[in-house]
Amino acid sequence: MENGAVYNETTEPQAKVPRHRCGCTLRHLRGWRLVPKALQPFLSLLAVIFEEIVEDCINCGGLYFFEFTSCSAFLLSLLILCVYCTVVYETFGNDKVKRV
Repeated sequence: MENGAVYNETTEPQAKVPRHRCGCTLRHLRGWRLVPKALQPFLSLLAVIFEEIVEDCINCGGLYFFEFTSCSAFLLSLLILCVYCTVVYETFGNDKVKRV
């Protein structure tokens, strides 16, 4: 009993899943989903650029709303693309990504 043979550890330490530093993957965007998700940031950035070309306007409220909408779409589509194409998807989990 003095050598500690009676009191062995009952649990084994869990092995951690090795993570890659970059973690870029297209595992969650396959097939037809990849093309629209890749085009979203490009097209919304193109809309922001086209909006900046307009120099004069009579009623600029709609133009400012369009600028806000296209800039927000650009940033959110980049965020979604980063979540689906990096290890962030596995970090948060499928249910949390779908909820957000």
